[in-house]
Amino acid sequence: MTTTSDRTDELTAVRAHVDAHAGELIEHLTGWARIRSVSADPDNAPDMVRSAHWLAAVLRDTGFPEVEVWRTEGAPAVFARWHEAPGAPTVLVYSHHDVRPAKDDHWEQTPPFEPALRDGRLWGRGTSDAKGQVLAHVWAVRAHLAATGRTAPAVNLTVLVEGEEEASSTHLADLLDTHHEQLRADLVVLSDTMTWASSAPAVCTGVRGSVSAQLRVLGPMRDVHSGAVSGPAPNPVLELARLLGQLHDADGRITLPGFYDDVEEAGPQEREGLAELPYDEADWLERSSTRSVGGERGYSVPERLYVRPALEVTTLLAGDPVGPSEGAIPAVAMADISIRTVPRQTVRGVADQVRRWVAETISDRFAYDLQISPEKGQEPYVTPEDLPALGVLREAMEEGFDRPVGRMRNAGGSPASLLVSSVGAPLVFFGTGLPEDNWHDSDECVQVDVLLSGVVTLARLWSRLAQA
Repeated sequence: MTTTSDRTDELTAVRAHVDAHAGELIEHLTGWARIRSVSADPDNAPDMVRSAHWLAAVLRDTGFPEVEVWRTEGAPAVFARWHEAPGAPTVLVYSHHDVRPAKDDHWEQTPPFEPALRDGRLWGRGTSDAKGQVLAHVWAVRAHLAATGRTAPAVNLTVLVEGEEEASSTHLADLLDTHHEQLRADLVVLSDTMTWASSAPAVCTGVRGSVSAQLRVLGPMRDVHSGAVSGPAPNPVLELARLLGQLHDADGRITLPGFYDDVEEAGPQEREGLAELPYDEADWLERSSTRSVGGERGYSVPERLYVRPALEVTTLLAGDPVGPSEGAIPAVAMADISIRTVPRQTVRGVADQVRRWVAETISDRFAYDLQISPEKGQEPYVTPEDLPALGVLREAMEEGFDRPVGRMRNAGGSPASLLVSSVGAPLVFFGTGLPEDNWHDSDECVQVDVLLSGVVTLARLWSRLAQA
């Protein structure tokens, strides 16, 4: 039987190990973040392979007796397994090693693939999303073993770090199907999420789903001199702007027909938990760099972020955006649309709503091309409230961050639902990202003390799960 004194002694030992080896963790992350593992760029295919083998070597050095690099038609994934705890639960840890594209001239703190440590933050692409989160797991295993004196983790650990999450996890479903037996687990831990704030950590209990669409509005048969045809010519920029302007009503609600029919309202416990997050508008605007607050009327900002659907335009393109204006009415105007869904909404259902809305709303003076790939969408997922592992994770976080822990969800999507359906096990989320870490943007960074608190959390999670 494990006593409170035993837990305190182990926690002290874990913290001591993490503090003593913090510099090595940062060196690891700095070295890995130098690799340009941009899955969306075919020119970086060799870097994706190097990134996978880099991680595989670190996992072997950590002690994992079984480590493999799984090749796919796209980017490689890394698999590792350490199963030497008979009778203990088997946990599958999921994350990714690919990163978003980055342009050197858009970064101010450091070039994106030349990480720099200053003022308690490590700047560089992937330091937070999600190479830092992967290495938190690696160093948590090391701290767990050092603090307990064990020769293997207290739970049976399986690790799957894919290489295409930033490119819609194109081959993940095939990987999960092909390697189904190797990936069997009692619990999945997904580490590709954020917490609320460094001073107010919160356990993540769910993620929204995602549906992406690209709409091309077609006007003239080619770019036409505006002075020659201005007036009667169909301008696709104006038509696209008209369409996009109708996607939300005056209350910030999405106008797709039937969009809210399947939206599940958050329960009282969920809304109470979000209300307890220390939200301050000035603080949020500074940390999120969002200038102002908008969205669906009648809901708080945390509710709009985590338990309500959203629709954003992420790309808008027409004409020649480089150099002086050509003074022509463009033939095509294009927009990328990103829709975040909540429980009971489905990718295919929302895709159908978008198709109907465009067909019914666009003027017959224009042609259009609408591309939606339901197979690249992601369904929302919420961890069951009564899942014992959720309570265990909360306790481990309180030890890791040395303070009470709130509750939240995450605003972005993830393959959580796919993992749950494929593995046949429930899932909990744990991440060390913050809104101010600039995911997908220039000057991405990770706050080192939050990353180290995450290492302590995960080291304690394995012991607590084994005891539970």
